[in-house]
Amino acid sequence: MDAIEKDLHSRKKEIQDNIEQLFKDNISYTDWDVPEADDTEVANILLNIFKETINKIESDVQSGKYINF
Repeated sequence: MDAIEKDLHSRKKEIQDNIEQLFKDNISYTDWDVPEADDTEVANILLNIFKETINKIESDVQSGKYINF
């Protein structure tokens, strides 16, 4: 395992927790803004937004956007 893998592996749980907290926070924000919202629907829409964003980031990585970031 190289230094990059060691670093990210050591922070993996923290990264996962941050993503999960972002997800939960956004469900809560929608609950506050739309009290009658179906949380399952909100969760599915959020997942689609996250997937779109991950796909865009992946495309940016492949195109070299993060070289010398």
